[in-house]
Amino acid sequence: MGGLRELVASFVVPGPAGVAIRDRLRVSESDAVVLAEVGVFLGSLAAGDLAARSRQGQAHDAASWAVRKRALTGRSSARWAGSITKATHDQWALARRGQAAHLVWLRGQIAAVEARLARPLGAKADKRAGLARGYASRGEWHAKSRRLHALKDRLAVVEADWAAGRVHVVRGGKRLANTRHHLEEARLSEQQWRERWQAERMFLAADGESGKPCGNETIRITDTGQISLKLPAPLAHRANAPRGRYVLDATVRFQHRGQEWRDRITTNRAVAYRIHHDVLRGRWYVTASWQRATAPVLPLQAALARGVVGVDMNDDHLAAWHLDGHGNPVGEPQRFFYDLSGNAEHRDAQIRHALSRLLHYTQRCGAAAIAIEDLDFTDGTSREKHGRNKRFRRLLSRFPTAKLRVRLVSMAAEQDITIVAVDPAYTSRWGAQHWQKPLTTPTRKMSRHDAASVAVGRRALGYPIRRRTAPPHPDQSDRGGHRTVQARLETRRREETRPHLPGPRTGCAPPGGGAKAGDQGAQHRSGHAAEHGFWQQGSLPLSLRNGSKS
Repeated sequence: MGGLRELVASFVVPGPAGVAIRDRLRVSESDAVVLAEVGVFLGSLAAGDLAARSRQGQAHDAASWAVRKRALTGRSSARWAGSITKATHDQWALARRGQAAHLVWLRGQIAAVEARLARPLGAKADKRAGLARGYASRGEWHAKSRRLHALKDRLAVVEADWAAGRVHVVRGGKRLANTRHHLEEARLSEQQWRERWQAERMFLAADGESGKPCGNETIRITDTGQISLKLPAPLAHRANAPRGRYVLDATVRFQHRGQEWRDRITTNRAVAYRIHHDVLRGRWYVTASWQRATAPVLPLQAALARGVVGVDMNDDHLAAWHLDGHGNPVGEPQRFFYDLSGNAEHRDAQIRHALSRLLHYTQRCGAAAIAIEDLDFTDGTSREKHGRNKRFRRLLSRFPTAKLRVRLVSMAAEQDITIVAVDPAYTSRWGAQHWQKPLTTPTRKMSRHDAASVAVGRRALGYPIRRRTAPPHPDQSDRGGHRTVQARLETRRREETRPHLPGPRTGCAPPGGGAKAGDQGAQHRSGHAAEHGFWQQGSLPLSLRNGSKS
């Protein structure tokens, strides 16, 4: 057991801190022209402000922020300037966090390559000694040594950027910017790419303001669904309403969380809006978002009072099983499949459908908690970690662990279901070792994933994954007390196996052992032939004794 790492305690995952809902805008042609014109103009201001913020680096302070905001106010409005500068700060901070993560990744890759280069060719890994495996061939060793120099050069560049506070940000996305040079491979014309680029760089977002009408003075949506926005100063001639506002012909009606949204705007509580143009579909959308009060985290024992549904997340399905409060599997295992092939919207819909079925199953079971593994595959796609197993690295790359976890937490919060995160160490291995065979029946084919779901649930409940032995039959001679499948944490010797008794396989005591070993007469069934005196065989045979007497 010395090679096993220490397990992290299970914990209740906090609920979501915000809400976002979206609806389609069926705008007219004139409305679409105005929205595009306003979005492109504000997008140009946002691009210039982001460039100014990036040049400041770590020298940014409140005074420089005020200077930038005043410059934008004269070209748009005070509220648009506040929204643009806040979006700039968020984007710069996001790039900064990504830069820090990239630094950690580069240093980890360099350490892994150096460790493998130091080992002999073909050497096997030794986890106990902390030694990495060596490279398979001399050619691979040479290629990795060249890669090591390239990684060190990249690390020096990133470290210099980090020290100077310099980040690299592309409004509209780096991937779409690079697509401009590969239009044939992307099957796009220059005009189609230009439309997508313009739509991604538009800026039509406004933060909410508590106390203002309908919770937002810049983009206002009334309880009847009427949308109006404050026009920038250079586009004030486009206004069709008083005070430089433009009212759209289209109305919006939020179906999901509509009542919650309506309750906020009627009390003038802050609601942020973002208008987005989907070029591929030719549609306009509006997204409303707001912060919600952080719900108190339910204690772990209270969340698990009615049992738990253990879930093992896999590349193509979720394996789930309901466990009662004592850690016993109840009912039959469940599998909720999804298909991760296709585009992003198809994958997203598949994940939502699988999670909805999981939540409905949890409600039918009467459980109030779902146990999931706290997985993190940020470094799982590295070849230095998984060698030439390209299939496994590709599986980890497309496995949506973060999206599954975030969506499950947000969807479960609406159903009053608690999410418990457990340490994923050894759940598949120990689940298959202790639960796959015992739970297999002629009508039930157990898989490793089903057994892993039981292991996840038991770890969330605080029980060891190991399955206890069943109590002995009444006709067996080793009546050592009742042994159940479960044992509480305070039960002594709960992890020990049944003691091995020496002797033949019949269970009889060995010669000279047992409770009545000192009374040999008690073992004679003809009436204690040796009860009249103490008898002990001599050291010599009787024939030799008689011969010596003669």
